[in-house]
Amino acid sequence: METLSTKGRCDSHGQNSSYFLGWQEYEKNSYHEILNPSGLIQMGLAENQLSFDLLESWLANNPDACQFRKNGASIFRELALFQDYDGLPTFKKVLAEFMEEIRENKVSFDPKKIVLTAGATSANEILMFCIVDPGQAILVPTPYYPGFDRDLKWRTGVEIVPIQCSSSSNFKVTESALEEAYQLAQEQNLTVKGVLVTNPSNPLGTTMSLDELNLLINFTLQKGIHIISDEIYSGTIFESPSFISIKEALKCRKKELAKTNIWNHVHIVYSLSKDLGLPGFRVGLIYSDNETVVAAATKMSSFGLVSSQTQYLLTNLLSDKKFTHYYLRETQKRIRKRRKMLVSGLKRVGVECLKSNAGLFCWVDMRHLLSDNTFEAEEAIWKEILYEFGLNISPGSSCHCSEPGWFRICFANMSEEALNLSIHRINAFVDSKLGTC
Repeated sequence: METLSTKGRCDSHGQNSSYFLGWQEYEKNSYHEILNPSGLIQMGLAENQLSFDLLESWLANNPDACQFRKNGASIFRELALFQDYDGLPTFKKVLAEFMEEIRENKVSFDPKKIVLTAGATSANEILMFCIVDPGQAILVPTPYYPGFDRDLKWRTGVEIVPIQCSSSSNFKVTESALEEAYQLAQEQNLTVKGVLVTNPSNPLGTTMSLDELNLLINFTLQKGIHIISDEIYSGTIFESPSFISIKEALKCRKKELAKTNIWNHVHIVYSLSKDLGLPGFRVGLIYSDNETVVAAATKMSSFGLVSSQTQYLLTNLLSDKKFTHYYLRETQKRIRKRRKMLVSGLKRVGVECLKSNAGLFCWVDMRHLLSDNTFEAEEAIWKEILYEFGLNISPGSSCHCSEPGWFRICFANMSEEALNLSIHRINAFVDSKLGTC
């Protein structure tokens, strides 16, 4: 008799994806400029390490926050005791204000409609549990973040149906692509409950236009389904066009949509992992106007709470509006500089990147380096780059891209010196394929 449950034996976590396999190889042979200069450089991790100096400077100048003191007196005991699942009201208030600042105060957020979660991973999974039953489907534009195969499907039993986007339209979501995905789900006898988009996109590094957002709104209204807008990269915009939140798109049509149920069908996911560079703090959230979703998600969040100590520290940091304003502007400048380094370095050997305006990565076109137009050929050069040239990058197939030869390459999780070495290694790989000196 089998001693483990079906879930315990389930192999649908996604760990066998090249996205995760590359990480495993990196952990065996990690690059270090002194201890292991020939090791693998991690370019598959979308982590923002560009502004730790700003955060560390703030901490040094605000010792009470990290020593759990208020007006000079310790509040350690207060923070150490049990806290309500709802989270600290002061923290939710400053989170709402920070989200408003990122969106240039064009929209407002009600702290009472925020559900705190242990990162965006937890937020997306909780929304699946709230909206989609096992065996039902969510539509997701491709290419998409490889972790969604784990976050959206593994424990929930939800099916992902891809919205196939192509390079011919710069991977934008089109009306025909939406309809084709919906029809595919119906052919598979799957009930579609919503569309999940990442805006700004991971892995593309692009933002959705107002036209695209309106297309999405119209489509979901017609089908009577939900929109989940994952906006965790909204503070990384480094050049025009500016970021438009789904909330802003709805506000522009407030009068027209007033009598529809769209307001109860739109949910936003956010976290501090990318914009503040704090993935280890595990701070995420769900924002929804749907009272039932907020109530259910709050109950589910009890399985992955944000610690009171984390909430207290970040309440102090986000309350410093002068700091957050400077931090966002300065970090965006640093992201722009890093991206320019990578793009110009690749361009020197004839490798182009999709034009982008956000994110911590580039969507890189290596189709001309494939031996043939297949995903097998893509896997072959991914392995060559990984094992022979010491770089872990993410192949487009791991992001469910419909076209072989695209790769996501991250640039913000390493030193400038390591990025220069990475560019040198990529260029050496390209030269080896093209037979140049």
